[in-house]
Parts: sequence; structure tokens; C-alpha cells
Amino acid sequence: MTEQERELTGGNASGRVVRVGATVRKPWARRSAFVQAYIAELRSHGVDAPQPLGRDERGRQVLEYVDGPLAQDRVPLTEPELRRAGAMVRQIHDASEGIPVPEGLSGEMLLPAERPDLLCHNDLAPWNLVTGERWVFIDWDGAGPSTRLWDLAYAAQSFGMLVGGEPVEAAARRLRAFVDGYDADAALREALPAAMIKRTEAMHELLRSSSETGAAPWAEMYRSGHGEHWRAAAEYVAGNEEEWARALAAPAGRRR
Repeated sequence: MTEQERELTGGNASGRVVRVGATVRKPWARRSAFVQAYIAELRSHGVDAPQPLGRDERGRQVLEYVDGPLAQDRVPLTEPELRRAGAMVRQIHDASEGIPVPEGLSGEMLLPAERPDLLCHNDLAPWNLVTGERWVFIDWDGAGPSTRLWDLAYAAQSFGMLVGGEPVEAAARRLRAFVDGYDADAALREALPAAMIKRTEAMHELLRSSSETGAAPWAEMYRSGHGEHWRAAAEYVAGNEEEWARALAAPAGRRR
């Protein structure tokens, strides 16, 4: 490592990631050109995302470094902060509406959505939200075809901290704040509890099956505690489905 590079930690699937000055450098993958183009298009629609800066002299992907603490280090977020995060997810989804979905990418998604029709981040979670002077979602390497419902289900479960051991009433309030920030319509609110169950179960199954096949990095993640985390989360989300449905009932005047 040179003196000008500082290794960044916390990611699981991007390879070696370093900070060089005001930039982040990471391995250039087969889909990196698509990811950078998608981010650039979102930025042109007003989404504050890390500026894509092409490749460096070593062929690495270069992105703007966004300074600040991760939401993961500050959870649980306050209800106003959760509404802010939910509104950010809505802005990303709305900006993505006019961006064509490339053919052939759907089959490459780790946790594919049914009938994907929208480009999404696919990992909008507290560990990917910088909450400094700017609030910015980072780590777009998993971007690709999905749906509003599938992407929102993961974000709502993660930001709401719907995980084993959390008091259900508090988790339901956090979930409601996040989804209110998104300004979800009645159809999305009604569909979310079942979608969150399917999404958490799918994440656990990815890790469990990877532990049998040895697929990296998911097999090691399963063994290091992520498997148990997602097993407990799946049981918790499924076991409290009625609580989530009550919390998400669309308020009067916003049903549509």
C-alpha cells in the first residue's frame, strides 16, 4: 500500500477498496461501466450519489469519496432521520423510472425480483448510507433490475431494524416512519409485509446455500454470523407480519 492510499473496511463483496485523496478506488468489474453510467444518470436527475470518475492508471474504478459516519454506526435512527432516508429511496426510484433497463442483467441479480421493471441500488441499507454534511448512498456495485417493492422491502426492513430481539412496537414505529418518508401508496403499504418476509428469507437462503457450495463471499459471511442474523431476522419479520400491516395502514387522505 502506498502512503497515499488508505484501505477502507466494511464491504463484503467489492474486493480491496482504498481511499486516495477525495476518491475511492476499487476493482473494475464486468458491470462497472454500467454502474457508473447508472449513477451518472441518477445524478443528472438530482440524486446526490458519489460522482463516477471512470478508471485510474491501474484500471481501477474511481468514485468520489463522501465523508461522514455511516447510518449503521448511529442506529437506531430517529423518526425524522428515518423519514429522510425513506424520502431518499423514493427519489432514487423516481429518478430511475426514465432509465432503460438493459437486457440480460436480470439473470445476474443475486436476489432477483419477480418481473423486474426498474433499475435499483439493491442494497439500500444503513451500512451504505453516509450521514455527514451530505446524506449519500454509496456502494452501487449491486445495482441492476428490480422493482420498487423488492428494493423497498429490503430498505424498510433494514432501516426499521426489523431483526431478532428488537421490541416489536418500536420496530413498527421505525418501519412506519421510513415508509411514510417514502410516501408509499396504499398498494405498496399493503404489499410490504409479505415482501419483507420473502426478502429476508431470500437473503438467509442465499447465505445458507452458499455455505454448502463455498460461493464467495457469502459462504464466509454465513459462517461469521451473517447466516444466524438473517435466519433470526426472517423468523422475526414473518412472526410479526400483522404488526407491520397495522403500522403501515395508509393514513386517511393519502390512500390512492
